[in-house]
Amino acid sequence: MLHYESQIDEKQLNSLALAYMGDAVFESYIRHHLIQLGKVRPNQLHREATHYVSAKAQASVIHQMIDDNLLNNEEIAVVKRGRNAKSGSVPKNTDVQTYRYSTAFEALIGYLFLAKRQSRLEEIIEIAIRLVEDKKGGQSK
Repeated sequence: MLHYESQIDEKQLNSLALAYMGDAVFESYIRHHLIQLGKVRPNQLHREATHYVSAKAQASVIHQMIDDNLLNNEEIAVVKRGRNAKSGSVPKNTDVQTYRYSTAFEALIGYLFLAKRQSRLEEIIEIAIRLVEDKKGGQSK
């Protein structure tokens, strides 16, 4: 990462800004994951990536992490802030609840990234990948 004089206080940052960062970070990890799996054709990569980065997948992941008590109190607080953030718009392919929980997941990823908590960030991303792949494996392809 580039070095900046001023430090961002991720605790004070707007939840939608955290989600904006988290979206980019998570997508980058997913792209790397797919290439590591040997998927290299562009339309195959895009189609596979949507299994992980869609609002529906992200909402499902964060619900499962909450249900399984995988998040600490600080992370739960970030998730709640992200869930309650008012974006002003909802994508046409999902409902409001799904979109809000997807935003909550992205806010958590952005928060951990900006807090420079690399090992916890990667732990959460590994869990998310596993949850998506477990669900995908249980469905007919």
